[in-house]
Amino acid sequence: MTSDDQRLERIRELISVSLSIGLNTFSSPEIMIAIGGGGFFPARVLRTFLKDPSKKNIPIQAIGLSLYEELGTSDEADGLPNTEEKVGKEVVRLDFTTLGRNPLLGKRILIVDEVDDTRTTLSYAVNELEKDVQNQLSKLSPTEQAKFPATQFAIFVVHNKDKPKAGSIPEHIKYFAGKTVGDHWIDYPWEAKDIDAHNKLANAPGSQKLT
Repeated sequence: MTSDDQRLERIRELISVSLSIGLNTFSSPEIMIAIGGGGFFPARVLRTFLKDPSKKNIPIQAIGLSLYEELGTSDEADGLPNTEEKVGKEVVRLDFTTLGRNPLLGKRILIVDEVDDTRTTLSYAVNELEKDVQNQLSKLSPTEQAKFPATQFAIFVVHNKDKPKAGSIPEHIKYFAGKTVGDHWIDYPWEAKDIDAHNKLANAPGSQKLT
């Protein structure tokens, strides 16, 4: 088994453990929304673990946020990249109407990402999705609105970085993390473009190993 295979297996284990010790309290999500592109792999693994043979697969939708992290060249002694999150003005999402006329109303929705760094991304995503819910409700009459229970959101991340957060998550939204780690670069295999450079960073002092 290669080092990348081992890292992927550790992530699968983190997701599995999360389901057994807490994530299962958010019962049977009906939609998963993966924040691109880091949320795609964890969402797909989650769907496998959450699969109910008597039901259809949980649909995975995607949103891309223009605020997503920008990696720059580091001048630091450790050689690791600097990370900066900037709030953008655009949310790129797939067409939720493929899920029905009012796709988010009354649903249990799990938002998935790889890492909670400054929390800016998650905060922005939740805010935009709650706006979508309100927009869908506004198009219905009071009688029609009453037919839907409240939409429930929850968040799952593989890793939560233990650091001051620039964003916040409303208290009514459940939050789950596979593991809380220090404020270090994390070597996710799916982010590698140059595998040799990736492995060099992964093995550098100060990088967070997937354990």
